[in-house]
Amino acid sequence: MVVDESPEIPTALLAQPLGNRPSYSPHRIMYESILIPYDGSDGAATILHHAGELAHWAGATVQVLYVADTTRDSVTVIKGNTVDALAERGETVVSEAGDTLDSLGVEYSTDVVQGNPAPTIAEYAERYGYDLVVLPTHGRTGLSRYLIGSTTEKVVRLSSVPVLTARMQPDEQFAFPYDDVLIPTDGSETAAHAATHGLSLASSLAATVHVLSVVDANTHDTDLLSTESAKAPVQPAQDAIDELVSMAAEQGIDTVEQHLETDSPVDGILDCIETNDIDAVVMGTTGRRGTERILLGSVAETAVRSVPVPVITVGSEDAAHE
Repeated sequence: MVVDESPEIPTALLAQPLGNRPSYSPHRIMYESILIPYDGSDGAATILHHAGELAHWAGATVQVLYVADTTRDSVTVIKGNTVDALAERGETVVSEAGDTLDSLGVEYSTDVVQGNPAPTIAEYAERYGYDLVVLPTHGRTGLSRYLIGSTTEKVVRLSSVPVLTARMQPDEQFAFPYDDVLIPTDGSETAAHAATHGLSLASSLAATVHVLSVVDANTHDTDLLSTESAKAPVQPAQDAIDELVSMAAEQGIDTVEQHLETDSPVDGILDCIETNDIDAVVMGTTGRRGTERILLGSVAETAVRSVPVPVITVGSEDAAHE
């Protein structure tokens, strides 16, 4: 159902629950408005459907956005008229996306804008107050180049709004509702801020929470980890887990599994996903200020490229209020 083709400020309506939705706590619903930058490729269509399921469950409205990349020459002349080929293509793409969302019973609006894709997407999400951005990590070549790899990672770094990313790969797993949610932590404030988001989502879905902290094998001698000196790197990791378990208890979540691993951070995340049938990961990023915490920054970006389930990245609390 189309709400408005070109809203000044996207409407955030919370619809009545529709049939066969999973049980949840309405007052904890996370997402009232979701932004989907969309390029129309086959993989992106799969992610659009996943985002539609999420929006349908939450009763959220969706904004489908196509960014005509002004860093590329897309202007041509047809029968004496100057035409922006990317903008023309964008109108077709967002219309096709609307057909998918109509089939899912999701309220949506569409917009085609021009700009440098990554900052345009991040600024659009912040300006209009979206609760979530949904992006694939790879788009097709040609007209949809703006969604390829590094651009999505730039959105993850720039966005003050949480970003759900999913790889367009054959091994990608899209299961909704999420029954098992993984929250990695390194004990930092940014990780705790992301955990607040992840715990609220898990609570809304009545999902099992998996809390993971990784002792980075790249910076510690694994031969020493069986000795008394192991307490030095291991104790902060256990403290980080304990903090999140306490946060979960405060939200009334009692189904929590703890995982303490010695590995590289990304490999530890991948192993935990495979071993525990994880459906989604929620983790922190550096936002705009930068940090050296092991589970933030480049690790989050590597996870976005590597993890075979949806990843929701959450910027720092400072970035969210800038």
